[in-house]
Amino acid sequence: MTRVAAIDCGTNSIRLLVADADPATGELTDLDRRMTIVRLGQGVDRTGRLAPEALERTFAACREYAAVIKEHGAERLRFVATSASRDAENRDDFVRGVLDILGVEPEVITGDQEAEFSFTGATKELTGRTDLARPYLVVDIGGGSTEFVVGDDHVRAARSVDVGCVRMTERHLVHGGEVSDPPTEEEIAAMRADIEAALDLAEESVPLREAHTLVGLAGSVTTVSAIAQELPAYDSARIHHSRVSRDRVREITERLLRSTHAERAAIPSLHPGRVDVIGAGALVLLAIMERIGAEEVVVSEHDILDGIAWSVA
Repeated sequence: MTRVAAIDCGTNSIRLLVADADPATGELTDLDRRMTIVRLGQGVDRTGRLAPEALERTFAACREYAAVIKEHGAERLRFVATSASRDAENRDDFVRGVLDILGVEPEVITGDQEAEFSFTGATKELTGRTDLARPYLVVDIGGGSTEFVVGDDHVRAARSVDVGCVRMTERHLVHGGEVSDPPTEEEIAAMRADIEAALDLAEESVPLREAHTLVGLAGSVTTVSAIAQELPAYDSARIHHSRVSRDRVREITERLLRSTHAERAAIPSLHPGRVDVIGAGALVLLAIMERIGAEEVVVSEHDILDGIAWSVA
């Protein structure tokens, strides 16, 4: 087995996985898996630059992760950066900071690479399942972008589009530095129109409606599952491979978009860093399910991070 470390730095969060990988059996044994909300993409859609305070939050998490990696003695590390750092004018500041702290350069990957990693991470352990029909549509709803991947054992088609929970929130729900509390019907309609336009783009190259099983990844989807199960706290074991019906997703989305910041913050399974952006993330999920007619979403805790780990194993 090979002990590997993988870091996925997205628009809203940065995550670490240290694991033992056994290519012979296809098993990835977690030693440490953690997530920190850093909001690296704060204001990027508006300014085109990574904010100094966002960079410092991210570097602080990197310092913490460097200690964990050293403690576990990982042999190899890969650091992948996605949407926010791909778009920013000052991404060189980000690259230098990560290199100084972790000793590796962050790879600012393309949307297609992001999709490939997400698909591998989400579906590697589904091999042999007879209750989940193929092909799969793997949907990774991030902070700045959403990846759509259709495939069986391998990726058949993939597309990344610029809709995510942070980008939609900042574009439609933030005015004068304040988030609408709650959003107006007009704001929700504008956000939905943006999402539908992105789905049109995705469908130009990915046959979304040919999929028989929808697999949903990342924080917006896992949080919707936690809310659907009314968990007293976030519980990865109960969320992983749970199933949430389209009707339940619609009910939760409407509730989140009607609620105030305080009401959302009171949901016990909702991470404080997602309180302002979960409504937009849930709406992206609902729009996808309605577009393709999916009766349910299979929720996976294994995603791009696991795919990155396999790529270095």
